[in-house]
Amino acid sequence: MAPDAYCEQLTDRKGSTFYYGVLFLDPARRGAATALQALCVELKQVVARTTDENAARIKLAWWRNEIVRIHTQTPQHPVTRALLGMLSKYPDAAPLLEALVDAAEMDLMQTRYLDFKALAQYCALTGGAAGECAAILLGGADEAVRRAMRGGGLALCLIGLIRNVGEHARNGRVYLPVNELQQFNVPVADVLNARYSDNFRSLMEFQSTRALTLLDDALNELPRSQRKSQRSLLIGAAIYRALLEEIRADGFRILHERASLTPIRKFWLAWKTWVMT
Repeated sequence: MAPDAYCEQLTDRKGSTFYYGVLFLDPARRGAATALQALCVELKQVVARTTDENAARIKLAWWRNEIVRIHTQTPQHPVTRALLGMLSKYPDAAPLLEALVDAAEMDLMQTRYLDFKALAQYCALTGGAAGECAAILLGGADEAVRRAMRGGGLALCLIGLIRNVGEHARNGRVYLPVNELQQFNVPVADVLNARYSDNFRSLMEFQSTRALTLLDDALNELPRSQRKSQRSLLIGAAIYRALLEEIRADGFRILHERASLTPIRKFWLAWKTWVMT
């Protein structure tokens, strides 16, 4: 299978935020964004599907070496072969791909985060690095654009963690900072066993307000002259913002089910953002 086709097949989740984010891109940029997303998927699958930690570490080390092989024009995997042309054109993106491997390794080592500073470090390596890398691929080499999309990616990562609190808990992971669980008097056992309380809702309101503030701050930093080039990422921001509003309106009922928006609403948000930016 051709590298581009492999990446498309791996990321082909019609109705996903990524799907609508790249829906209106030209083929070249859509291909670059799809290759980047495919790498994110591959790394997440290593952590999620490999039960032996040592085996997972070996696989992640292989991916790290595979990213290095891009520089010598000798990548072996379809995803890195698809990324080859991208990195030859945008070499500044290479360290950001390595940061994605760092984040996957962090996931192997940690299932809890002591405070927000530690959680933000993780989000910077995942959403932040991916957002900055995507900004580069979409034509945003300017440092102000990269900084804005780095912050935006971090904020979207936080919103994603809020959305998936229940799903992560069922897999033994709690990304909510330990000191904030204590501050709001929410036992970890309540999260792991899907027990709701007023304290839990207050905690999640605090998490949501912070994530939206960080997202607004990041988007306000994005130069107006560069907003059109970053419309794909702005679509993701619009969809995630609307999703978080739905979660809030539902009283943060996220421990037993995964919140989502309808495909038609995502399409409307994507189209509206695209034409009005």
